[in-house]
Amino acid sequence: MPTKTSFPAEPSAKPAAPRGFSHIDSWIFDLDNTLYPPACDLFAQVDERMTAFIARYLGVDPVEARRIQKDFYIEHGTTLSGLMAVHGMEPKEFLDFVHDIDVSAVMADAGLGEAIARLPGRKIVFTNGSVAHAENVVRQLGIGHVFDGIFDIVTAQYEPKPRLRAYECLIEATGIEPARAAMFEDIARNLEVPHALGMTTVWVRPGLPGPERHQQLSHEGADGPHVHHVTDNLADFLKGIAPSAPAE
Repeated sequence: MPTKTSFPAEPSAKPAAPRGFSHIDSWIFDLDNTLYPPACDLFAQVDERMTAFIARYLGVDPVEARRIQKDFYIEHGTTLSGLMAVHGMEPKEFLDFVHDIDVSAVMADAGLGEAIARLPGRKIVFTNGSVAHAENVVRQLGIGHVFDGIFDIVTAQYEPKPRLRAYECLIEATGIEPARAAMFEDIARNLEVPHALGMTTVWVRPGLPGPERHQQLSHEGADGPHVHHVTDNLADFLKGIAPSAPAE
């Protein structure tokens, strides 16, 4: 079973030794609901705008648009991927529209920035969203300066996590060595491929799931061997593994 922070580990007859961090020199962070808490609820805005876009693009009512949206998310990894695969949609207008949101609910987090900055090696944001959206969020958090790059869905050739090809594109573009990388994610299934590639994985648990299937995907498989560590507080977790700042 994975080791867990903030709550006791469940007993296991054959506990698995989780991968550690002493060898890590590449730190890969998901963006939404990972670098900021789900309570900020930015996705509610994105969700509403996706429904509106689909209703207009396909000429359907909002109820049908939301059904299509969630079905595509479950079946294709992202709503965007479903629209591209099934309807041949060009992605730019969709990405620009759905990420045109108010990020003021996200509070600056200097402690998180300091914890990430102390990690040895490169730090990269890896998102199924756009670079523009990621830049807006990390700017609002006040931590944009600690990252060496942002790898988005466009750079991934529109291959979303959890698909293997998305991670292959990341590795090809950045030159990271998977066995020396750590991946932080709020969606447990997105850690399956990193685990298989040799990365150390951390599930940033996003609170209790809602009743609908798409709301439960973040938790599905979270007790599997691909989740090495679990935390409810990313900043505190990173402070526990980062080298101490040198004394002045």
